[in-house]
Amino acid sequence: MFRMRIKAFANMFLALVAITSCQQKETENKQPNIVFIFTDDQTYTAINALGNSEIITPNMDRLVNEGTTFTNAYNMGAWNGAVCAASRAQLNAGRSVWRVNKFRKNWLKGDSLDQTWSMMMKQAGYDTYMTGKWHVDAKAGKVFDKAKNIRPGMPKDNWEFSKMRDLFQNKVAKGELTAEEIMPLGYGRPKDEADTTWRPYDPEMGGFWAGGKHWSEVLKDDALAFIDSAKIKDKPFFMYLAFNAPHDPRQAPKEYVDMYDINNISLPESWVPEYEYQYLIGNGPSVRDEALAPFPRTEFATKTHIKEYYAIITHLDAQIGKILDALEVSGKMDNTYIFFTADHGLAMGKHGLIGKQNLFDHSVRPPMMVVGPDVPKGQKITADVYLQDIMASSLDLAGIEKPSYVEFNSMMPLINGERTDSYYDAIYGAYVDKQRSIRKDGFKLIAYPKANKLLLFDLENDPEEMNDLSENEQYQDKVKSLYADLVALQKSYDDPLQLKFEL
Repeated sequence: MFRMRIKAFANMFLALVAITSCQQKETENKQPNIVFIFTDDQTYTAINALGNSEIITPNMDRLVNEGTTFTNAYNMGAWNGAVCAASRAQLNAGRSVWRVNKFRKNWLKGDSLDQTWSMMMKQAGYDTYMTGKWHVDAKAGKVFDKAKNIRPGMPKDNWEFSKMRDLFQNKVAKGELTAEEIMPLGYGRPKDEADTTWRPYDPEMGGFWAGGKHWSEVLKDDALAFIDSAKIKDKPFFMYLAFNAPHDPRQAPKEYVDMYDINNISLPESWVPEYEYQYLIGNGPSVRDEALAPFPRTEFATKTHIKEYYAIITHLDAQIGKILDALEVSGKMDNTYIFFTADHGLAMGKHGLIGKQNLFDHSVRPPMMVVGPDVPKGQKITADVYLQDIMASSLDLAGIEKPSYVEFNSMMPLINGERTDSYYDAIYGAYVDKQRSIRKDGFKLIAYPKANKLLLFDLENDPEEMNDLSENEQYQDKVKSLYADLVALQKSYDDPLQLKFEL
């Protein structure tokens, strides 16, 4: 009898082991959830844990500490001033900047919707959801299972920029008006310390307050509702959470604005009242982003814009914290990967610029963090990547074969140590027909064809890109080799611009 009991217990134990093993195997084979958190106009230095002690970002810091950070992530550039639209098209189509500019016309006609990131995830069995800023030519409602509160490229302006541009070209150019005289509310400001015409915390200013609740809070509420419904389902989910913040108009509740004292905000090291080549590279007052602050820049105006930038990011950070908390409470985190980045960076006074229509690192380089069950915590990877590599990484995690047209690469081999070097020999950059760049071997060459000017920076010793080495005799070979590499990159990416510098 005793032996029979022992045998029964042994059989029961083996059965439990088998069941546990099967459950573990099932968990291992289960497709992971993917959460993509996307901000707008956030430069790589706008996170406390990444070296900026002036900004308050406890939840973005949380992502840095709990996951792996890519310290050299880039956007390729854009074919027009709306750099975010080009970045998002590349991300969702997997194609490089000039090729996606041609391809997106299919989306405008309602074709090729299956060639979108979300549709690939959906076809692989994912429950797909998005909320927030879309700004992609494919209809969000067509390519996601559910899309809520789809926002435009930016909160509605209180004026039509095209009218100002026409006035600028027709009146200012003739000397009949100054740019300041035609700037509407919220632009060309603040003129001085007495200028209180713009109040970033006042709902009467519209913008992010349109509809009665700040758009970042609306997105947070949408995300929490989806997580609440997803936690009781077995189906894997793909969440595309695209904040409009910290894009201008940079508005936040007063408690967040009051967190920052303008006297404690540092002026950027590369700050100048006006950038020498601003008109020849397409960054004059007729560019909306640059029209936000007065020309020439003043220290007070620059610090005011930085203060409002920090405030909206801290408010955004608080919403991200609530999303992260909800994911942890849901019980799904052990099989969820979170990708965080922005569509590009922003100048915010560096080099005398305000916007993103340039190829300096502050404008082409966003932060990028990855958190997941097997992602090393606190790891920092310096290998060059494109922010659009996130799409290929999610396909990799989901077990989806990457289509041949996707030009970007999975970052997972870099994260898990299977690979240490970048997939890219060099990082390419472009802005309309006025700027081109190449980043390679610790140097960056920027070409301004309209100004007939090349700039060379040693990024290791000059990360702020302040010391142009292009005229230094010791670096002429470097200029020539990088220029040749840039021309070759242009050809490989179907760049329509032909550079004609004589070296």
